[in-house]
Amino acid sequence: MNTRGTVTVATLLAALPRPALAQSLHDAVNSGDTAWLLAAAALVLLAALPGIALLHSGRLRAGNGMSVLFQTLAIVAVVSLIWTVVGYTLAFGDVSGGWIGAGNAWMLIRLSAVRAGTAIPESAFVLFQLVAATLAPVLMTGAWAERARFGWVVLFCALWSLMAAAPISHWVMGGGWLASSVGTLDWSGGLPIFVATGASSLVVAVMMGRRLDYPGERDGNGGIPLRLAGSALVWIGGIGLCGGWALAASDAAAAAAINAHVAMAASVFTWFAADRLSHGRIGSSGLGSSVLAGLAAVAPAAGYISPGAALVLGILGALAARQGLRLLARARIDDTLGIFAIAGLPAMIGTLLLGLFLSPSFGGTGYARGHTMISQIFAQAVGLGAVVLWAAVASTIAALMASVLFPMRMSEHAERNGLDFSSHGIGPAT
Repeated sequence: MNTRGTVTVATLLAALPRPALAQSLHDAVNSGDTAWLLAAAALVLLAALPGIALLHSGRLRAGNGMSVLFQTLAIVAVVSLIWTVVGYTLAFGDVSGGWIGAGNAWMLIRLSAVRAGTAIPESAFVLFQLVAATLAPVLMTGAWAERARFGWVVLFCALWSLMAAAPISHWVMGGGWLASSVGTLDWSGGLPIFVATGASSLVVAVMMGRRLDYPGERDGNGGIPLRLAGSALVWIGGIGLCGGWALAASDAAAAAAINAHVAMAASVFTWFAADRLSHGRIGSSGLGSSVLAGLAAVAPAAGYISPGAALVLGILGALAARQGLRLLARARIDDTLGIFAIAGLPAMIGTLLLGLFLSPSFGGTGYARGHTMISQIFAQAVGLGAVVLWAAVASTIAALMASVLFPMRMSEHAERNGLDFSSHGIGPAT
């Protein structure tokens, strides 16, 4: 074929339409949305590791801080693997009966090129959910700190992520029965992350029993730099968690990020002001606790409400957390770092008040067709009750199952020596 003929054939081939499927997939994926979700996933992981790890470590007594860092790293690893194998498909697989997701994405073998209802590849959605799934069990390390056995912690968190976190995520965030039949709303994991964590922390703290020298004295001011660093990382990661759940680089993402920032700022200010009024000075207890309380309070509602409502939730979250800590102390329940109080209670308040602040009168996005303020508050209450009940039952079963292989607590001698030395051989015995 001569040169002229070659050019003619090439011109004809270039003029042919490209495969419709490939073109449609290319058009469906938005690179900006994908980039934002990948960045948000990194921010969420920053909140868990090292954010919460440093925050918890800085609040513990000498000889125990490193043990939480080891637990956190192991939890992030095992939960990520568990969710890769089966957790993701149980939480966000195809909806069938509404209780758990179908097995279409086990081992992440069959992922859609585009996540349904979004403009992002499902692989990006998977990454965001994997790292978000680590937040709850990492938070719970504060409930059993200074006395839990390392092997039990890892096994319990693996079981809990399958038995509690995955089903609850499906019910609320994955199109399951609470979302589709009841109408329960949750923007960024208020129920599966913070409410479930709070309920489970309370159950495990009761099952494990009080520390030998409960309540004991904290280790002065030595951990304040760690608390401050952890608080800052959790604050940044919280913005990523709330903004990322928009699943797009959009106005909704910006609004949710603003609301998260405002709520955490309001919570910190409220906590410090309450310290000043109660004790005449601003104490160190608010470092981290106030940030977590504000994030937990706004997480259920961040993308649905106005910044003014987020400010109110931040204030109420801080006040609820402080009162919750007092109630734990009066009941002599040794939730070491008060996870039920600083994560669970604020999230419960945020979940219920979403039904109020969703109203356009308060700057909210408005109710779905067929819902009113009263019916939405009822839907939120039903969702809250179901999640608390199942989290309590699942955590009890998971704790007992894990204790078959590993005792829940360290020995009395090991606990007195500190878990850093007893579990990991770090530092001298105390």
